[in-house]
Amino acid sequence: MSVCEEHLNITIDENDIIVGAKDIIKRIRPTWPLQQLHFKIFTDGRTNKLIGIWYTGHCTDMILVRIYGNNSDLLIDRKSEIQNIRILNKAGYTHCIYATFNNGFAYEFLEGETLTIETVKNPKVYPLIAKRMAEMHNLEFENESISKDAFIWGKVKKFMQIIPKRFSDSLKQTKFEMLIPSYAILKKEYQLLKSTLSKVNSPVVFAHNDLLLGNILYNQKQENVVFIDYEYTAFNYQAFDIVNHFTEYAGFDEPDYSLYPDENFQKKWLKKYLRIYNATTNVSEKDVDKLYWQVTKFTPLPHFFWGCWALIQSEHSHIDFDFLEYAAIRFNEYFKWKEEIFKMKTEFDE
Repeated sequence: MSVCEEHLNITIDENDIIVGAKDIIKRIRPTWPLQQLHFKIFTDGRTNKLIGIWYTGHCTDMILVRIYGNNSDLLIDRKSEIQNIRILNKAGYTHCIYATFNNGFAYEFLEGETLTIETVKNPKVYPLIAKRMAEMHNLEFENESISKDAFIWGKVKKFMQIIPKRFSDSLKQTKFEMLIPSYAILKKEYQLLKSTLSKVNSPVVFAHNDLLLGNILYNQKQENVVFIDYEYTAFNYQAFDIVNHFTEYAGFDEPDYSLYPDENFQKKWLKKYLRIYNATTNVSEKDVDKLYWQVTKFTPLPHFFWGCWALIQSEHSHIDFDFLEYAAIRFNEYFKWKEEIFKMKTEFDE
């Protein structure tokens, strides 16, 4: 896989993405016959818009064009995202980029099925996810421009600075007041999370930070998984990346948190992970128990993080999705887990 460094001075109108996608194809695939182009608009995304383009008889050579969502640069460092994809492509972990443009990029299509709430627990699939995550967490960097500090606290702090305090839409404002904790409460919870979880001493690793089901492709023929969408990839706590993935077992559109994996499943998953992460077949039960404790301690944080994210999206996104309702669901889960976990004591607690 090779990376093309070309940047195109093109801005795609998110309301007319087929026309914009054609402009990209003219530049990066000038031999493709425009009258034979086919387009597939993907509707799973909650931040960006995505379209696939190929021409008759060449569907395996599809090019994906991602158009950044409205004001999504408030949430995402786009330069870091592109840099991360290039790093991981060089390591053989993900797709290559064909070109960037003013509000998005065009990249390679990879074959595979996105996961479902059933397949993510498949015994053939989950060890592949654990393995790939461990490999990613073990990546080493000589690039001094990449911060090796855990990104989560700075990112949440930034989110909290820009979450809406009021909505101009009166119906949205009423819903906001009914469903969402006050800013003062959220600020207090952020301080509590930071002071508590910083003491867990989870290793800081190169983490994906957004391993929801739609960001993992399973290729049955090749018996591998590929992670996609590196918008939040950065150095972060190992335990956050793992537990963030576990919380996504609930699904996205109508999350069902009864699907959160139980202790037995998590420990099997973590044992597979530690074999790769520690480069040993001899993983002790104590090692598994310690990582399980760290992961469990971090369980409230993804809910808080994505709750703040959804509040920002509710103000700025043009995507048809009830982000306020989603924020309420995530904050409810946060408070539920916080009560359960912060009173829990084990041999690993101070």
